[in-house]
Amino acid sequence: MENFVVSARKYRPATFDSVVGQHHITNTLKNAISSKHLAQAFLFCGPRGVGKTTCARILAKTINCQNISPETEACNECESCRSFNSNSSFNIHELDAASNNSVEDIRNLVEQVRYAPQTGKYKIYIIDEVHMLSNQAFNAFLKTLEEPPSYAIFILATTERHKIIPTILSRCQIFDFNRIRIDDMVRHLGSIAQKESIQAEPDALHLISQKADGALRDALSIFDQMVTFSGSNVTYKATVENLHILDYDYYFRLTDHLLEQNLPGALLLFDEILKNGFDAHNFLVGIAEHFRSLLVCKDVQTVQLLEVSDNIKAKYAEQSQKSTVSFLLSGLNVVSTCDTNYKSSKNQRLHVELCLMKLAHLNAALSFANEGADVKKLR
Repeated sequence: MENFVVSARKYRPATFDSVVGQHHITNTLKNAISSKHLAQAFLFCGPRGVGKTTCARILAKTINCQNISPETEACNECESCRSFNSNSSFNIHELDAASNNSVEDIRNLVEQVRYAPQTGKYKIYIIDEVHMLSNQAFNAFLKTLEEPPSYAIFILATTERHKIIPTILSRCQIFDFNRIRIDDMVRHLGSIAQKESIQAEPDALHLISQKADGALRDALSIFDQMVTFSGSNVTYKATVENLHILDYDYYFRLTDHLLEQNLPGALLLFDEILKNGFDAHNFLVGIAEHFRSLLVCKDVQTVQLLEVSDNIKAKYAEQSQKSTVSFLLSGLNVVSTCDTNYKSSKNQRLHVELCLMKLAHLNAALSFANEGADVKKLR
């Protein structure tokens, strides 16, 4: 227990090249260091868990490195790198603006900036969650941010850029971090599983990555949870069970029932889903996503829009051949209407069941409409 370190900390990137899914930012920062075009203030924006603070630390470490490699990476051997790695560097200061957001805290920081570094070239100030600073604190910080000493560099990080006053934004070089793509997450989780000697099914890693919703730190936390739950063999079935996710299999079975106009089968499946503790509204949203995926599979060019594993993609391709475009578009329309009115419905279960009844008779209604159109043409 004492020796355990969570994956998010154990495998935190230490070089620009090891940062996952932010190549547009790491390449720009490396070029700025190699060409010596460093800004006085950087602002890193983006959702949680995508590498803002990590990139700030790597940038701070590399700027002060005394033997930067030809690939513009820190050497990890010089005095500056060693002191950074042991958390004892006097030139790199990290401030959490969430808990130090008053004018006094910023005045103390401004006071520190006046003193030049004793060793090394730069003093770097990393201010995390900078949007939490009060307006008075922002105003106290303005002058220093606009005209800092030549040796001072500020790196600000935030998840909520819109809360930062425009006068601060205009003084910073702004970098927008992307959500991490599912394929990048799956590769990263796969490499960690290999290093830890853990057998992980690709389908399970895809499911973890989708659940993380673009945040790599969340994906690593879920991965740790799954390893704790199922040991050194992370399976798709165990992941579905532990994370309490509505499995793709439910939607494939439901669509088969709807295509066969098997209303009792669809209603019994919905009852089974409710008994397993799933939310009816999430089930409804899942039907719309499933129909959208089937529609995407209708064309070879749009199949790449599906962010699922190859096994699941093959299932989608097979079922999309059985479904007509008319059925899927009309089904999406019915589900969308049901979703819109779900919150205002007094009997929400009946509301979803009525939607399933309409979907089950959709093929019959479409064929009846087609027959009517053919009769009109004959006349």
